Amino acid sequence: MIAGSFGNNGELLFEIELVAANNDKFSVEALLDTGFTDGWLAINTQDLEVLEWSLMTAQIEMQTARGKARFDIYEGKLIIDGTEIMIPVHVGDEIPDTIIGSLWLDIMQLVVNKPKGILTLEIVDK
Repeated sequence: MIAGSFGNNGELLFEIELVAANNDKFSVEALLDTGFTDGWLAINTQDLEVLEWSLMTAQIEMQTARGKARFDIYEGKLIIDGTEIMIPVHVGDEIPDTIIGSLWLDIMQLVVNKPKGILTLEIVDK
């Protein structure tokens, strides 16, 4: 289970670990964006330089809240809820935060009770 926190504007924030190609691990705070329905994770291009992940697909165009944008898709490795997972990662210049998409909700249970300060994500057995 991952305990999350609420941002100043009610954002849902979770700490995840990104695993670089050389197996170095980097803890980052990621914003759960339920509007990001076509992906698992999105990071800024400058973050990719340290991770050295492999390019899968170049320059796909997607609709975002800010309009159309182009992303490269990399094969990324992360640790979430204690489990190491390989996923496609959207990488672009205009991504201000590390974002986890709503695809996680297909395999994880989200529990939110803001008045009690409860925010968790947990992998569920299928």
